[in-house]
Amino acid sequence: MSRRYLALWFPYLATDRLRRLGRIPACGAPAEKPHVLVGMQGNALRLVDCDRLAVRLGLTREMTLADARARIPGLVALEAEPLADREFLDGVAAFCDRFTPLVARDEPHGLMLDITGCAHLFGGEAEMLSLVRRVMDRLELGLRAAIAGTPDAARARSRFGPGADEVVPPGREEALLRSLPVAALDTDAGTVVALSRAGLKTLADLASRPSETLSARFGEALAVKLRRILGHEDRRITPLRPPPDCVVERHFAEPFADMASLEAVVVRLIGEAARVLEARGEGGRVFELGFFRSDGAVRRLAIETGRPSRDAGALLRLYRERIETLADPVDPGFGFDAIRLAVPLCEPLGTPQHSLDGRAVEEEAVADLVDRLVTRFGRDRVLRFAPQDTHHPVRAAKALSAAAPLPEAAWPEPEPEEPPTRPLQLFEPPQPVEAVAEVPDGPPIRFRWRRLTHDVARAEGPERIAPEWWRAGGDEPVRDYYRVEDAQGRRFWLYRTGFYGAGGAPPRWFLHGLFA
Repeated sequence: MSRRYLALWFPYLATDRLRRLGRIPACGAPAEKPHVLVGMQGNALRLVDCDRLAVRLGLTREMTLADARARIPGLVALEAEPLADREFLDGVAAFCDRFTPLVARDEPHGLMLDITGCAHLFGGEAEMLSLVRRVMDRLELGLRAAIAGTPDAARARSRFGPGADEVVPPGREEALLRSLPVAALDTDAGTVVALSRAGLKTLADLASRPSETLSARFGEALAVKLRRILGHEDRRITPLRPPPDCVVERHFAEPFADMASLEAVVVRLIGEAARVLEARGEGGRVFELGFFRSDGAVRRLAIETGRPSRDAGALLRLYRERIETLADPVDPGFGFDAIRLAVPLCEPLGTPQHSLDGRAVEEEAVADLVDRLVTRFGRDRVLRFAPQDTHHPVRAAKALSAAAPLPEAAWPEPEPEEPPTRPLQLFEPPQPVEAVAEVPDGPPIRFRWRRLTHDVARAEGPERIAPEWWRAGGDEPVRDYYRVEDAQGRRFWLYRTGFYGAGGAPPRWFLHGLFA
């Protein structure tokens, strides 16, 4: 299948954003004045963006503010806000996610959508382009759009072609775009001037010249750009959001605002996603619901599971849990145009085999409980410990989100019929104790902890644990650990730093943990 791309260019994005905020009067208002946005470039204030009226009066970007005001004394100048414009464009990109999951920025003030295999959902490419036009008009955003077989062809047609939107049929890029000016190559101004002086004013003039000649004179990048605009070479776009592994969605002919029926739509989407995942032999770890409002706002709700899942009933319970815990409820506004369920992360999941002793049922119940806790309290507030590949007792375990995948490392297991080598409870920091031990490196005979003296009946050790040399702060002393049991049967994990008879300070003893 040949790829298809939809280029969206918003030539008045910055001023349209301010107009939506009420900082610029609406178009056609009484006593309307031209507005421009300015920024410091070099040592002068220059025009960064112009509204429609300013463009009609002959103002252009990069013109100095002084020159612009000399031409139009009543000009209104506002400070440019590029970060706010970029954030607004990202919001528009999030809304365009309803058309395709592959949406990328196309600076300046543009978006590029990979609509391969998506147009039929809207009745075809022409109908899809018409729908996009109606939506952007409703959002009061000036738009120029085009569909073509390469991103560069669609971009060139939308920014440098005639005003009307156009669908370039597959394979017709060269025939329909040859008349575009060389400025469509998006090269620097010096190269455009050099091409014009050489009599090369359109893409047709360039296409009639040997590619080697153009590369030798103007660089290989220009020849590559020309091939891409004329449809001879494609390139892939980098979407703002990674494409999900599974997507199911509902589009509505009229804005959907019935909150009482919203859950029924979600139930159908969850059921469809579960069937798709079952056919693939997979389960989802993250499920994201996207609600696309008719006013351009997008609300996303994510549900995470601690293991791959395609249980529609369990997912519906998590969705209800998520809805109940929202501080800001889902507001349909004037209605939803579309609702999408995406599964960004999938993993293999076979058919469950239930054991006769019921352990599988118990494990499933515990996993469901963990998922509900994560959904209610947040992924960073429900933690579990995962083993780490290290001998250091403090770093042997790491607290991870219960929704995060477990690392491949396994917990160490003691030998059969042997007690555990590590205590169940660790003190951080280790607690200092007073101990009497055999010289030079024998186990403690007696130690005092919390004003109680413990006589050691049995001891095992030492187990020497040295600091990890590759970590910063390598001045940590070597530790000699002992597992000891006192006369009452209580078991402790102690260690010694330093050595007897070393000529320096006497060794110190610490209690690091308690066994059950």
